[in-house]
Amino acid sequence: MRVGKGNWWLWCSITPTVRLHRRQTPLQGGCACVPRRLAPGLLDFGPLWRPDGWATREHQVCLAHLIRDVQYAIDSGDAVFAPGLKGLLKRACAIGRRRDALTDGTLKIYEADLNRRLDRLMSLIPADQAGVKLQTIIKKVRRHLFVFVTNRDLTATNNGSERALRPCAVYRKITNGFRSEWGAALYADIRSVVETARRRSVRAIDAIRLTLQGLPIPSVA
Repeated sequence: MRVGKGNWWLWCSITPTVRLHRRQTPLQGGCACVPRRLAPGLLDFGPLWRPDGWATREHQVCLAHLIRDVQYAIDSGDAVFAPGLKGLLKRACAIGRRRDALTDGTLKIYEADLNRRLDRLMSLIPADQAGVKLQTIIKKVRRHLFVFVTNRDLTATNNGSERALRPCAVYRKITNGFRSEWGAALYADIRSVVETARRRSVRAIDAIRLTLQGLPIPSVA
């Protein structure tokens, strides 16, 4: 997002009933508006601003973005490591789509199978530099690849956050940004209040009144 003469980053972290933001308002929800691309800064909410221990538990890598990176390695000439990894990630996503119909025991079996398949892929030696680079990335994030399989609170992708940011992107295109920092911060706070209220089936006007009174938005029963 454009703020004054500089570029800021608008971060959005969501749960089924909350949007998280870095500015501490009376609500447990919102967007993070920071003047530089500093994702670890989102961890600085403090314990009162992390619903159910958010940001202290397991972390899931977005497989949709990772598949895009794998396709880039394939297009760059890697025919050893990347094609197999792409198939494995798609298999994991397919399991995620069926997860609601599967038992916890079945999901654990699937997770173990995915890790065994990944072990075999990691033993391959890519002949292309793009494959080597991709394999290095996977080594760093492999413990975060299949967390969603057994953790039903997580999804395989961050598509929910991407969709949540879409209205903000439209607003940016229409207005071309903000003249002041307080305007950008206020917009992030308002989006937080309204979207958190929507997720909790509360009218926007009621949520704004509660916020101005210093009261939390009631959770969904």
